[in-house]
Order: sequence, then structure tokens, then C-alpha cells
Amino acid sequence: MNRPKLSSEELRELETLGMLCRGDILKMTTVAQSGHPGGSMSSIDIYLTVYKFANIDPQNPFSPERDRVVISHGHTSPGVYSALGRLGFFDIEEVIAGFRHPGSIFEGHITRGIPGVEWTTGNLGQGLSAGVGMALAAKLSKRDYHVFTLMSDAEQAKGQVAEARRTAAKYKLDNLTVVIDYNDAQISGRASDTMPVNIKGDYEADGWKVMEVNGHDYAELSAALYQAVQEDVPVAIIAHTIMGKGVSFMEDDVSFHGKPLDLESCRRALAELGVNDDLEFFIERRKKMPITREKLIPFFEEKAINIGEPKFYLPHEKTDNRSAFGKALADLAKLNKGISPIAVIDCDLKPSTKTAEFEKIWPENFIQIGVQEHNAATLAGSMSVSGVLTFFTDFGVFGIDETYNQQRLNDINKTNLKVVVTHVGLDVGEDGKTHHCLDYIGALKNFYGFKLIVPADPNQTDRAVRYAANEKGNFVIALGRSKINPISGPDGKPFFGEGYEFEYGKVDIIRTGKDATIVATGQMVSEAVKAADMLKSEGIEITVLGVSCPLHASFEHVKDFLMGKVLTVEDHNVKSGLAAILAEYFTSEGFLPEKFVKVGVSDYSVSGSKDFLYRLAGLDAESIAKRVREF
Repeated sequence: MNRPKLSSEELRELETLGMLCRGDILKMTTVAQSGHPGGSMSSIDIYLTVYKFANIDPQNPFSPERDRVVISHGHTSPGVYSALGRLGFFDIEEVIAGFRHPGSIFEGHITRGIPGVEWTTGNLGQGLSAGVGMALAAKLSKRDYHVFTLMSDAEQAKGQVAEARRTAAKYKLDNLTVVIDYNDAQISGRASDTMPVNIKGDYEADGWKVMEVNGHDYAELSAALYQAVQEDVPVAIIAHTIMGKGVSFMEDDVSFHGKPLDLESCRRALAELGVNDDLEFFIERRKKMPITREKLIPFFEEKAINIGEPKFYLPHEKTDNRSAFGKALADLAKLNKGISPIAVIDCDLKPSTKTAEFEKIWPENFIQIGVQEHNAATLAGSMSVSGVLTFFTDFGVFGIDETYNQQRLNDINKTNLKVVVTHVGLDVGEDGKTHHCLDYIGALKNFYGFKLIVPADPNQTDRAVRYAANEKGNFVIALGRSKINPISGPDGKPFFGEGYEFEYGKVDIIRTGKDATIVATGQMVSEAVKAADMLKSEGIEITVLGVSCPLHASFEHVKDFLMGKVLTVEDHNVKSGLAAILAEYFTSEGFLPEKFVKVGVSDYSVSGSKDFLYRLAGLDAESIAKRVREF
């Protein structure tokens, strides 16, 4: 899409708006007595120019064909809001009165869902990854939109920025332009002193084209943007600016990074800018605002997916859940290639996560990030809201533990990401404690939007993958490494076979008995069933409940089985997983079982096979049976 140069008339308009926006920034931060005016005034000319140049219609800000603008340094929200307000995306008066007020959508850091805001940011260093994800999504869906990522200079020191830079170069993202506000100022003083970074050299070394401009000169900025979108490589524009630009006593003073002006100083600054002083009007308006508001619901594109028919594994067909995932994923690729875009984000683990078959079928949509998990998690999230069904695959310790903050921001951004992690719990082979993901249930309990599925066997895995692919929202599917036999029912047929339909939150009754109940999740269900069948030959009848969705398990319909002797078994930290969730259920329902025993992982373990480590932790079938006999 051709983006025309800004006309001389439009540049003059920006000059006028620049002064008004500086006044808006000072007013909203003073009225709120909170916020970041200095950096906002440094970046405001960049914001005005980019939003004016980009193909975004204020009257239709969520058009699928729009250009995307990602602001990485989200603390400069006063500048973003003022630019968008003055360009017609929303009422600027609502921003000035409501900035950082609980009854307003205009929070302290920019929030996805506000017209013109594509990504919620606050933690520096993640915006470029989000921009890369959106630019990749445009390529995979064969659309012509451009992505502009606006960043600060200080965050260039972060490792995730380097990861994203390299990814953009590898995938030749000529639809991505970065503009860096180089004011050489951060909280501790000069950015170049706090942590020296060769910004220009780093981008050039990674294959980017770099331009340098005066970040307060609209003509220079617009000319650079026009040139950038013509290039066949990603472009970084280093825009030299001044902290607090426009007000003499604020300029180049880092103390105004996060300090608003008091009323007297603000009035003096407004007079210097030649902007109307209506502070009292906004102060009074703010006092009348409600303290609650409706939730902001971000927009994202959804594509219809053909999930196909489930694959059946017979009880004698021993296989691993991760391979069942890989086959289901490959099936989705065959069914949807050329119709609805699906992408897999891999971190150099495709033989282990079983995504190689997808790559064979749909190689252009297999995105190999290498050992760059933080960048991978963020770009996967941003791809998922840009019209591409996105699977991020990794080991548990990398896909959840190492990228906890990135997944938290995906949760905040209400993405549509499908995270599939293998090698969870003790079932990782002989790698040892550094690779035992023992806390994934506990970690995900801290999020508000993620759903977790821990399938019991290959049949349930297949159905869970197809289910998550077809459902809106963030999912984690957690899988072990080892091969297991598909679980059979009392009749010898696959329990999760013909006639079974995955239902999120449902607790499966796999065996029934009057003497005790074993509650298990994931591959521990298989061990629990073996224990129950072993005990039955001794005349001890055991109920086995399979909890595939521990975060949102619906225990109500199995409540009768939880009144007597209950044993939980989990390949997880016993303090924060299934047992803790069940104990919380007992508390909330106001009853306790006759006896409640929790079996799980109580300490970091050692190297060893799954069978050895399960015995060591008391999680193998024989050990479980022994605990039941002791009831």
C-alpha cells in the first residue's frame, strides 16, 4: 500500500498540534498529580507524525487492513493519548480529566483496546517483539499493512530487543519500521552513562537500515518514514530529541521523567507554550467522575478453523502425549493450509515438541526463533491477535517459567495464544532438576485469563488440541515426555475414545469404588488407574477422578466421591498444584473429606528416568496403591 508523503499543510497542522499536545500532557499529569510528562514531551512529535502518516482511520481504528502502531515505552501514555485525541480517535477532554483515574480507560500505561493502541506495554523491552509478531502475521496472511514500533533509547539495553531485532532481519520484515526516541535521558541520568549501548551499530550489525533525524522536526520525521516504507529491509529511525521539549525549565532535566508539575509550575509552562489555562475546569470535572467503569474489551481478528475429526489410539498403542499433539497439529495444518493461517513458533526444540511434521506440511508458517524464548513468547502473543492461530511450543521450564513475565503480558493483552509445553513435571528424561517444570499449575494460577489443560493420555490430548484451537482465548496444554498406554475403561475400550467429547473443566470419572478416591491430573491419571486395577484384585474398590483442567475443575458433579478418603497424586510441586486447588474447593464448599492425603513432588529431584523418579517421589502405581492400603 502506498502511503503518501505528508503535505506542507499537514506538516503545519502538526506544528500547531504539537503545542496543544504539550499542553495536554502537562494538564493531564498535573490534574492527576501523577504520570510521566518529560518523556511524553520528548516523544510527542514522533507520535503525531507516525499516527498522521500511518494508514489508520480514526473513524475505523480496528480495520483489519490498518497499519499497526506499537508503543513500547508505555509510560509515555500522556503523549500517546494526547496525539490520538488531537487526531480524532477520541475526546481529548475525557483524557485530560480522566488520566490515571479508576473510572477512566486512560490508564497510567497504554492499554490495548483504546482506539489506536495495539499493545498494552509497561515493562520495557517487549514492544519490538510485539511489532515483529504483527509484521510476521501480515506476511503469513498476505496483507499489506505496515507496523511502526516506537521505542525509548534506554530499553535498547535489554536482551529481548536484540532477540527481536535478529528475528526481524531473519524474516526480512520490510513491513516493520522502528522509531527510537533518543533523548539520552532516563531515571538515573544519561542513558549513555547508565548503560552504554551502540544503538545504531547494533541495528546495522543485525541487517537493519538505520536513519537519524531530528525528532522534533516534522518534515525530517515524515521524510524518513516515507523512505522507510519503501525499503526492502526493516528500518530503524533514531530520532534525536530533548526531554521535556517545549518548556524551558523542563528541557533536558531527567527529574521530570516521572514527576508531574504542580499547579503553579504548570500554569507557568502553559503560558510559555501559549496554551489555554483551563486547569480548574478539568480538576472539577475529575472530582465528579465515577470510580468504576466497564472493562475495556480489546478487539482481535478471529478466523474460522477446521478442527477435523479426532484420531483414536487403542489401549495397546503405546505412545506419548506430545506425539499425539504433533499429529493433531499436523492434521490442523493439512485441513487449513491456504484457507485459515496457522503458525507454530518454535525455540529450536521441534524434535522434542513434535512440531516437525507441521513444518513439513506448512514450512512457511513454521517460525523458528532459536534460543530466544522471551521474544518468541511475546511475538507469538501479538501474532495471535492479528488473524493468525498461533501455537507457541517449548519445554515447560522455558515456555512458562522462563517466560513468566511475557506470558503475564499476553494475559493482560487478552491474546488468543495456544501454548503447548512438553517435558513437564518429572517426566523430562535424565536432564535433572534444571528441567523439571514442577510449578506450572501454581504459576498459571496467578494469571486471570489463561486456561490450562493437562491431558491424561494420547486420546484426550488429541481432543484437547482440537478444542483449544477452536476456542477463543489463551490456553496452555501441558504434556509429559514418555510413552504411555492409552487409558481404557472398565470395558477395556479407550476411555477417551469413541463418543468422548472434551469439555473444559469437566472432571472425568474413570473408575468407581466405595473404599477411597484418587484424584489425579495429567499422566498421573494413568498411574492412578493402574493402582486402582491392582487394588481391585485385592478386593479394594477405588474411584479414580481425572482432572484435566485443574485451574477450573468442576468438582461439584463428583462431590459425592470426595466425602470419604481422598488421595491426590500429581507430578508437580505438592504445595501449589492439584492438592492445593482441591483443598481450596473443600474450604469454599464448607466440608472436609474423611481423610485427605496429598502426594506430589516435595523437593527438587535428581537425574533419572521417569519410572525411577516416580518411584522416588511415591508417584508410581505401586507406591500409590501402598498409600491407599495405609488409609
